[in-house]
Amino acid sequence: MSQTNITAALLVIGDEILSGRTKDKNIGYIAEYLTNIGIDMKEVRVVPDEEEEIVAAVNALRKRYTYLFTTGGIGPTHDDITADSVAKALGLELYEDQRIIDMMLQRLKPEDLNEARRRMARIPVGAEHVANPVSKVPGFRVENVIVMAGVPSIMQAMLDDVAPRLTTGARMISETIDAMGVPEGSYAAGLGDIAKAHPGVIIGSYPQFGEGRFKNQIVVRSKDAESLQAAAAAVREMLTKILAAQGA
Repeated sequence: MSQTNITAALLVIGDEILSGRTKDKNIGYIAEYLTNIGIDMKEVRVVPDEEEEIVAAVNALRKRYTYLFTTGGIGPTHDDITADSVAKALGLELYEDQRIIDMMLQRLKPEDLNEARRRMARIPVGAEHVANPVSKVPGFRVENVIVMAGVPSIMQAMLDDVAPRLTTGARMISETIDAMGVPEGSYAAGLGDIAKAHPGVIIGSYPQFGEGRFKNQIVVRSKDAESLQAAAAAVREMLTKILAAQGA
C-alpha cells in the first residue's frame, strides 16, 4: 500500500543516553532506513526512564504522526519500563505472553527464568510481536506504536522484521550540487528565493572543511522528479551567474 505522506517520530528512552554514558547509534540508522522506504522522520525525542515522561511523549507523538518508534527500556531491570509506559499511554493492560516465555526457554534453563527475565515477556493486550532473531525476546507493535530494543544490532533486526508491514509513501529523491567554490554567504539569499519558488522541494546548504578550505554542497530533495530537476536547474543557474559576476 502506498500513500504520499507517511510520517514517523522516534522516541529514544534511557537515562544512559541523556547522561552521555551511552552514545546513541540508532537515530541516524532509523532515519535513513525510513527515508529509503518512503516514511518521513519528522521528530526525535529523548526521555529518561520515568513513566510520566514516557507516557506524555508517547501520547503526544503517536497522535501527531503515522508511526511512533521507540528504542530502549525493554530489558529485565527495574528501570526498563517502556512496556508499562506504552500500555498506560494507550489505556491497555499488560499480560505475560506465553509465546515469549517459550522463546526464552529456547536459550535458558527453566530454573534460570527468574522474575526479572519474565518481565521481558510482558506486552500490552492486542500487541503483535516484532521479531528478534538475535536474542529471541521480541519487541512489539500496538496500534501505531512500534517498540524496539536499544541495542543497535537487535533494533536493526526488529526494524527489518516490521518494515514490510508498514504503510509507506513516495520515496524522497535527491541531487547534490557542488557550489564550485562560491562562499555560502554569496548564495544564501538566492537559495532562499529558489526554495520559495519551489514549495515541493527541500533545499539545504552543507559546508564541509577539508584540504585546508571550505567546500559547500547544495542538496536538493523532493518526492517529485520534475520538481527536483527544475529546482536543481535553478540552483545551477544561480551559481553560474554568481561566478560570472565574480569574474571566475
